[in-house]
Amino acid sequence: MAAQLSNSAQPTVVLVAPAGQALGDDQISLAPMLPQDFGLLFAWLNDADAAELDVPYLPVSCLAYRDWLEKIGRDSSQLLFSVRLRAQPDKALGFIQFKNFQSIYRSAELGTRIGQESERGHGYGARAVRLALSYAWNTLNLHRVSLQVFADNQRAQACYRNAGMIPEGLMRDGAFTGGRWRDVVLMAALRPAEPDC
Repeated sequence: MAAQLSNSAQPTVVLVAPAGQALGDDQISLAPMLPQDFGLLFAWLNDADAAELDVPYLPVSCLAYRDWLEKIGRDSSQLLFSVRLRAQPDKALGFIQFKNFQSIYRSAELGTRIGQESERGHGYGARAVRLALSYAWNTLNLHRVSLQVFADNQRAQACYRNAGMIPEGLMRDGAFTGGRWRDVVLMAALRPAEPDC
């Protein structure tokens, strides 16, 4: 699901985006997480209301969070970017996470969250996903990027469709959260076909 921390036990290799080479468009950029972002990220991961939109809520302790931060720089099954407004580059609005890389299949899963409710609904999420997909195709040389989203989260599904992801299937009663079973939509994007020369 979108923002869930991975518990993958796969072998690791470091994947880091150089600090001076942020990916961006005219409104937002994807850049490496900075130390001042860590408190925000901890708060976003522990936001029960936001988690209700995309993952079963499991509180993350500060010890587990610190352990995850220490591991992520050494873990090739995860790659984490902050999402920033170009006009306010010192403040992170959210994050994009690639996880569960499958090198044989050239695929990965994507997670994203815009941290504050007041920042959602402005198109930042779709822009961030488009930038992440461009990075997936042009830098990581991936063929497929997928994610899962609750079927009743229409706003997130619209965001992902706007970014070029397509619904591929439905897992009926795929997650239990908030005291009820919820359907989960599988969505993915494939690397665009390259034009013939």
